[in-house]
Amino acid sequence: MTGLVYRFATVSGQRVDWRLARNCSVTPAQLGWLYLALCVVILAIASAFWMLGARLVMPFAWLEILAVGIAFVIYGRHAADGERISLQGSRLVVELETAGKLERAEFDRSRVRVEPKTGNRSLIMLSAQGRSVEVGRFVRPELRPVLASEIRMALRAA
Repeated sequence: MTGLVYRFATVSGQRVDWRLARNCSVTPAQLGWLYLALCVVILAIASAFWMLGARLVMPFAWLEILAVGIAFVIYGRHAADGERISLQGSRLVVELETAGKLERAEFDRSRVRVEPKTGNRSLIMLSAQGRSVEVGRFVRPELRPVLASEIRMALRAA
């Protein structure tokens, strides 16, 4: 396994790991600071207009803060979504994290089938022993065949 070159995987001894994650430009912590700064600016502007006599500005400012907060929470829940595929010894372990919920599946490496779900650019189906898992959500569709062949190559390596 150590002589193989991988594009998506990292090799550590006899272990091969694929970490596929959403491409997020802002972390949840950064998003929290951005939201706090945005709230300060919105309330400062609304307060200035409120003091000038525009009394209806403040309720709409709070409504705006609430709407943006809800949007940020939805974004933040999915910012850490990802897929981890790990091949160690005779086991292939797949962990899918979506909105803080972790799904885990383990397969016997000698029985795993790796194939596209429908077409060449579709998600990759890993199946064995009557169970199946779809991976590759966070890889561009044109690169999914490369990922699938990487997984196949690692499974066949001794």
